[in-house]
This record gives sequence, structure tokens and C-alpha cells, in this order.
Amino acid sequence: MNRPFNFSAGPAAIPEEVLQRAAAEMCDWHGSGMGVMEMSHRGKEFISIYEQAESDLRQLLAVPSNFRILFMQGGAIAHNAIIPMNLSRGGVVDFVVSGSWSQKSYKEAGKYASAHLAASGQDSGFTSVPEASSWQLSPDAAYVHICSNETIHGVEFHELPDLQALGSQAPLVIDFSSHVASRPVDWSRVGIAFGGAQKNIGPAGLTIVIVREDLLGHALPITPSAFDYKIVADNNSMYNTPPTWGIYMAGLTFQWLLQQREGDLVGVAAMEKRNIAKAERFYSYVDSSDFYVNKVAPAWRSRMNIPFFLRDESRNEAFLAGAKANGLLQLKGHKSVGGMRASLYNAMSMQGVEALIAYMQEFERTSA
Repeated sequence: MNRPFNFSAGPAAIPEEVLQRAAAEMCDWHGSGMGVMEMSHRGKEFISIYEQAESDLRQLLAVPSNFRILFMQGGAIAHNAIIPMNLSRGGVVDFVVSGSWSQKSYKEAGKYASAHLAASGQDSGFTSVPEASSWQLSPDAAYVHICSNETIHGVEFHELPDLQALGSQAPLVIDFSSHVASRPVDWSRVGIAFGGAQKNIGPAGLTIVIVREDLLGHALPITPSAFDYKIVADNNSMYNTPPTWGIYMAGLTFQWLLQQREGDLVGVAAMEKRNIAKAERFYSYVDSSDFYVNKVAPAWRSRMNIPFFLRDESRNEAFLAGAKANGLLQLKGHKSVGGMRASLYNAMSMQGVEALIAYMQEFERTSA
């Protein structure tokens, strides 16, 4: 029996091969007599899982040796506070607000630092981002924060900004929750990358933080010890009990990703090619239709999260009911923007995209 296609924005679909392997190992991991959820995080069994996951992620994303990989908790929202506590030193921090998530980050940082709005896409209804040359960057900013893919509004930075070229010496902080492992990362432009795992990597509960070593050790005195990046790094993510099941599931996903191929491309490069093809196919259909519309400026369209609207929104409920009956799940848009949203993460196949387009064509035909 074929599983339905799950277009949820997160927690999101996990590759079926990963789920099957986790199911097979649920009660007895590699003959240990224990399931992963039952293991001590300091036992040799789990330490081997942790070390493999960290090594595979470093290989997958080509993380340089001068960056530390931290497996933490709290989700990206908690790190909206944890990052200014670790990096701001109570000074000025710059924000480029491109949608709901960077807006939340900007608001939260104001509790711990002087949050400065360097640029905002609000005037466009968060359908685009001002050109980097127009950003009002602070000369003394402790860091510059962007959300490199806005899950709700469907806006993505396809190239990370070069802050040095813009005259800023501040490190770039990116929330890459919803596009992590979907494309390569230019680490020469990044100080910290962080994100929740529940969109492209695994189940909710795990947060990945990849931090340049020179940014460790500057936490505000009020920073809880479990959220001080230097303490977490010094203890190899084991200062407190880490989200063991989430790390295990992420590790299985990393292994799956490393095995993906598209021609001569492997791993993240293969996934990027696949994701570009999926997104182009879906946007091309929506743009060709008079029945549906995507409002994001083409240069800023996300490959991962595609909001779209029926021009006649009185048909929304009928559309969603028909989609569910056809095995197309969780297409309802975020409550703050309405409409529909198709999330095309790594686990979504081109077959799923084609199934959605076929349903949309049929719904349009029968609604005429």
C-alpha cells in the first residue's frame, strides 16, 4: 500500500526508508537489547550513534573544522533568545526581516540586546526582500541575523549575503530550519547556522547549531548553563541529557542523504538538483493557471515552502477535502496568511509533486 503524500511544513515527512529502519531497530538496536529511547546518553551504544551523526552531518554539509556542531533542544524559537544571549554582549544586533520567523527573532532579541531593523520586506507583504545594497547595517553590530528560508511566507535567500562586501565585519547568523540539507552552505559567509530538525531532518525536539569557534565564550552572565554554547561545545552536547531519539533519527536521515544520487552528484548537491526541479515544476504549473496564484516575487521564491491561493477562496474547504481524499495531506496554509502551502522538503518526491498538480488540474476543471 502506497503512503499518502505529506506536504506538512513541519513536523514534516521523513524518508520512508528512514522510518522503516527506525521501526526495525525500535526494540533492539544492533543487538544491544535496548531501543534507542531506552539508552543512557553516556553509554557506548548511544555515544557511537552521536559520533556517527555528527561526522555524517559534517560531511553532508561540508562543515569546516573551525565550526562546532551542537545538538541541542528548544527549537529555533528558543534560539531566538539563546543566540543574543551568546553573541550580543548586550550591544547592537542587526536584523533583516523577511517574514514571520525573522520577525519573531527580531522581537525576541530585543529582550537581551539592542535589536536594530536593518531591512524589512513588510512593505511588499513579505513577497520579496530589499536588495542587500540598501540594508542599513550598524557599524558596531555584534551579528546580523537572517532567516534564509521563511516557512510561512515562502521567501528564500538563494545566495547568502556577503556582509564584508557590504562593509560589515559582523558574523552572519542564519536560521536555516526549513532548508537545511536541501542545498550547500557557503560557510565563508556564516558565523552561526541554526535550525529545528522537524522540517528536513527528523522529528521535533532536536535543534542543530553550527557555530564558528571564535564565537564561543561570550555569553551574557544571565545565560543558563545548558544554553551557553561554549559549555555545550566543551561537553560535546552532553552537558545535559540531549534529545537522544532525535539525534538517532537525524543520523539515519544523514545516512539516507549521503546515499542520494542525481547523475554524478551525490548528497546535498544531488538534493539541490532534485529540489530545484520539483520547485520549478510546481511554480510553472501555478503560473500557467488562472485558477491559482503564488504572490512571491520570482527571484525570492522558496524551493521548500510554496504558498499558493485559489483565486476564489470560497472553494478552499472543498479543495482541502478533495486533496485529503486523494492522499494529499496537510496543504492548508498557515493561519496567519491563509490559502494553501505545499512543502517540498527532501523527503517529497517528484511523484508527489505530480500527484498534487494532477489533483489541482482536476479540481480546476470540475470547478469551472
